Amino acid sequence: MTSTWSSWADALPAPGPAHVVEAPQDPAEAAVRLARAGLGGEYVVYERAGTWVYAAGPAATVTLDADEISARCGNRSVTQLLDRQAPLEQLAAALANLPHRDWRAYGWATFELAHLLHPDTGDPGRDPLLHLMLPVTEVDLTPGTARIRTADPEHVPLITKALSSPTEQVGEGPADADRLLRSGSDRYQGAVARTVADIRAGHLQKAVLSRSLPLPEHLSPDLAATYLAGRRANTPARSFLLDLGGWRAAGFSPETVVEVDADSRRVSTQPLAGTRALGTDPGETARLRSDLLDDPKEIHEHALSVRLAVDEVTQVCGRDAAVVEEFMTVRERGSVQHLASRVTGRLADDRGPWDAFAALFPAITATGCPKPGALRAIGRYEGEPRGLYAGAVFTADADGGLDAALVLRTVFQRNGRSWLRAGAGVMGQSTPEREWEETCEKLRSVAPHLRLAQPETPAASR
Repeated sequence: MTSTWSSWADALPAPGPAHVVEAPQDPAEAAVRLARAGLGGEYVVYERAGTWVYAAGPAATVTLDADEISARCGNRSVTQLLDRQAPLEQLAAALANLPHRDWRAYGWATFELAHLLHPDTGDPGRDPLLHLMLPVTEVDLTPGTARIRTADPEHVPLITKALSSPTEQVGEGPADADRLLRSGSDRYQGAVARTVADIRAGHLQKAVLSRSLPLPEHLSPDLAATYLAGRRANTPARSFLLDLGGWRAAGFSPETVVEVDADSRRVSTQPLAGTRALGTDPGETARLRSDLLDDPKEIHEHALSVRLAVDEVTQVCGRDAAVVEEFMTVRERGSVQHLASRVTGRLADDRGPWDAFAALFPAITATGCPKPGALRAIGRYEGEPRGLYAGAVFTADADGGLDAALVLRTVFQRNGRSWLRAGAGVMGQSTPEREWEETCEKLRSVAPHLRLAQPETPAASR
């Protein structure tokens, strides 16, 4: 080990020339075919702005935990003790020493990274808090076309073959999904009631409390099939399917934590706060939308989130630099509709994309206001780490671009367990019954689209 990042990734392979091949018209299906093929082992599928990217085979990785940051490439590994005052500056320094300048990284950050970025708010734990990979192979997928960039030429024919495989079958869903959603109400509603009391006592203004929904063994999902079924039924801002760094997940993110455009240095965040279900017909959806727009609690909750987003964008863009480009429109996301706003600014000359990530993570809409008080309330009343839930799945580019999706509306798998999770924003006007119902509404963006894993067929006896 050494204390410097210089030359840690000398062996990082550079991608060869691009190959363009035919792909299915549905890019989500094409991405699932590649995930099924298992090329390169670990992978991330990430959807943004009409393009799906399949990134696979870690050529290099960077992992950050509460004590240290480690970078690995080939047989070389470099580890530094973590500077808790500036953990993401160390991450940026490691990436700055990569040997070629056209890399793109993919990764995740768990919610507990918040406890490093906001000290004295809770225990970050011993598990990795952030993990990213620089892939051997990337495939950009648009309708009918795949653009392959890889450092391993043998992947090109394998990708071409996988893309021409039979149409993906999404399988069967659970028969008792809605009944499952409604288990465990007493504990959650009790936590909401205690949080309301904290808010009314002046300890904080808002906290987003979540609840975990463990899936029984007979509902263990096939994540690739679940992703395809769920993406066909959802309208996410971003979507992802991943098997990376010990986490497996399929998600339909309603909003981004932060977006940084490399050319303009524009920083953008999209807080969604305030929720109603979508109706069974357009008339009911319109009635619920009107109710959402007229609800004082939902409007107050949303306004708090936008105010804090302005403060956080200002931290990295400078005084009076934040602009509310969109305010309190309504966005439909899966089974629900949200009040939505967008806050933007331009990065100050001395700030970079990871500064923006540090300022805006974790998302306001998954924590509360003010963030330190909300983080402490979450620790008191949720009773377990969130892990990847309410964290981020992201992609970052050598030129300074960064795109981080908020991890909500997601099915998780880790250490042999499968589960869902959902939360609701608790305010002084909240009632436990309504916040409970909101978690059920959000879980319906995922639960009906679970597709069950098929048991492995035993090998025939010889």
